[in-house]
Amino acid sequence: MRADDATFRTRPSPGGPGATEVVCLGESMVTFLPSRPGRLADVPAFTRTIGGAESNVACALAAAGHRVKWISRVGADGFGDHLVEAIGAYGVDTSGVRRDADGRPTGIYFRTATDRATTAHEVAYYRAGSAASAMSPATMDRGDLWSGRVLHLSGITAALSEDCLALMRELAEPRAGRPLLSFDVNHRPALWGDDSGPRSAARVLIDLARGADLVFVGDDEAAQLWDLHGPEAIREALPEPAALVVKAGADGATAFVRDGESDTVTSVPALSVDVVAPVGAGDAFAAGFLSATLRDLPAGARLRHGHLTAAAVLTDAGDVCVPPARAHADRLAALDDTAWGALRLGPGWTSEAAGGGTWQEAVPAS
Repeated sequence: MRADDATFRTRPSPGGPGATEVVCLGESMVTFLPSRPGRLADVPAFTRTIGGAESNVACALAAAGHRVKWISRVGADGFGDHLVEAIGAYGVDTSGVRRDADGRPTGIYFRTATDRATTAHEVAYYRAGSAASAMSPATMDRGDLWSGRVLHLSGITAALSEDCLALMRELAEPRAGRPLLSFDVNHRPALWGDDSGPRSAARVLIDLARGADLVFVGDDEAAQLWDLHGPEAIREALPEPAALVVKAGADGATAFVRDGESDTVTSVPALSVDVVAPVGAGDAFAAGFLSATLRDLPAGARLRHGHLTAAAVLTDAGDVCVPPARAHADRLAALDDTAWGALRLGPGWTSEAAGGGTWQEAVPAS
């Protein structure tokens, strides 16, 4: 079997045609983007937008034409109103969002314009005691959470509170009838506090990953959390998921898809991108990969769609992206290896199919 023939399929939608395809559970926050580069102390003004790993995935999937539900809790406040309205505007079903009746607020955060991976990056979270931190097995309905073909979670939720961790552990338990469980490790050290004992990020996140069907993890995260280096070492430590995607930033991504007793391994290089803002690429990659998974595309195409959707958010200032039209993305994903390697994407490239944008596609001479 060729690597690109490996498939990893979701179950049919439990509600039949027209029902929810993906459910995304997690906190979204009102995000304040800086008006200019520099330290938070020096930024004079901010622009309000939205941000949250799971809602970012939901918005990108909905914009790509999928039926998506976002489930969470927000405060009974204006910021909660804004989140529900803004996420709903992407076409996401927000009927599963609950308002907190006990005075817990909607979370907010401020960030700098620099890459999260650099020491210059700053994030100021105001989410302790937020409405979303009250998510628990008692406050969330399993029938609602299991209503799609895929349930997408991230490790961020596990760090919000003991109740959230209990919910995540329950959802990661293999059970009959559970939808395909997609889990993005999404390690955020600032959220974990004292990283020791049974509540440590390293222990919690590897346990949750082992309970999932599909796992996304960055090679940098695996190195920091578990001292694992390279895709093969990460797969050896995480053999349980039917599919494991290891992201290596500019070096591309590798997918391990179980094929009988062994794995089919597929690697796809990243694209050359003129980066506007580096935040949100991981969420966008997951959305692109999930979109292609829902369409039962081969592993190589799933990775390429992940890279393309990541490029859409990298060439935009916000955390949430509108991906390229499906026909446009399919055409780029179908390029031969030489043309794919020569592709360079800049701001506006996603609208190329409509005749706009700036991008370059190098195709070898015949």
